Amino acid sequence: MIGERLVQRVSATRGFAQVAPHVIPALDRAVHRLSGGRMLLSDRMLPGVILTSTGARSGRPRRTPLACMPSGDGWFLVGSNFGRAGHPAWTYNLLHRPDAEISWKGRDIQVTARLLDGPERTDAWQRLLEFWPPYAAYQKRVDRQIRIFSLTRR
Repeated sequence: MIGERLVQRVSATRGFAQVAPHVIPALDRAVHRLSGGRMLLSDRMLPGVILTSTGARSGRPRRTPLACMPSGDGWFLVGSNFGRAGHPAWTYNLLHRPDAEISWKGRDIQVTARLLDGPERTDAWQRLLEFWPPYAAYQKRVDRQIRIFSLTRR
């Protein structure tokens, strides 16, 4: 689909990486709140969740809209940070406190997050690249291995 390819091409650019983190999460939070938790604006590009994790240092709840890839009875979350330097804060939160909650299609679901590594990460990464090719551009721009988490229901 030409529209999908255009969106993927634009989202792989450095300009998108500079603007999107300041715009998309705020819009997603607003649409999520106004729709009673049933929608995210970014669902037009990728499926998404609102992750509620516990702050690694603060211990406070942190709500973060994120793209996800459904996988069986769980989800993959990718700490791409839009291809910017540094791991996103939510990944540190999940590393320190893996029990979290997601809002998925209007339902709140208790989950446990697990950082993938080794062959399991390699397999997931290949599936994620087929699902959303711009992840490859994000990985090329950063000096770190992008974190991938598997979320399973508790």
